[in-house]
Amino acid sequence: MRLKDLSKHDRPRERLMSNGATALADRELLAVILGSGFRGSSALDLATQVIDHCGDLDGLGRSDPHRLLTVPGVGPAKAARVAAAFHLARRAKDWPERERITSTTDLANHCAPLLHGHTQERLVMVVCDTGGRILKRSVVTEGGADHTALPIREMITEVLTTGGAIFGLAHNHPSGSLDPSAADIEATSRLIEAAETVGLRLLDHLIITDAAWRRIPI
Repeated sequence: MRLKDLSKHDRPRERLMSNGATALADRELLAVILGSGFRGSSALDLATQVIDHCGDLDGLGRSDPHRLLTVPGVGPAKAARVAAAFHLARRAKDWPERERITSTTDLANHCAPLLHGHTQERLVMVVCDTGGRILKRSVVTEGGADHTALPIREMITEVLTTGGAIFGLAHNHPSGSLDPSAADIEATSRLIEAAETVGLRLLDHLIITDAAWRRIPI
């Protein structure tokens, strides 16, 4: 059966997009990489043949792309895609461990360099995965001497598109005051509610000056 003859809920690519890669079997993941089958065989059939040809996934990952060319239906483009995918996986495994946010102090230390010395208020966000590993750190907004916007929808969207699960915020008070305003507290409360509706969690929202920092009660 060709993949296009399957229902959308059963096609590997559609299942990956809706349920995540962990929901797919090895041959389904390989079928997504291969993209298509040949001569009446589906991409799933071809994926099975490729894995069998190499013995297992470990053998496939160590196979020279020229070896894959001996499998009927695997041309240079498919062989190159498979080799590239496994090589990227090895590079990712060897990549240095990402820094983690494990405490409010960690959050303050990562945000402070983007806030110290600025005469205008700016809002900084740190996005992390479920293990607290930092995925992204960015300046979200920059305003006046005593205010800056807290764009809830835009921040939630950025966390989701980054692939984050938890995030932290910090903004500076050029005046040197560590006291949160009523607007700071209200906006933080609304942000927590918005995050929870899509399964995200706000770690903390901090006020940082050049001399100290303080958590906004949440």
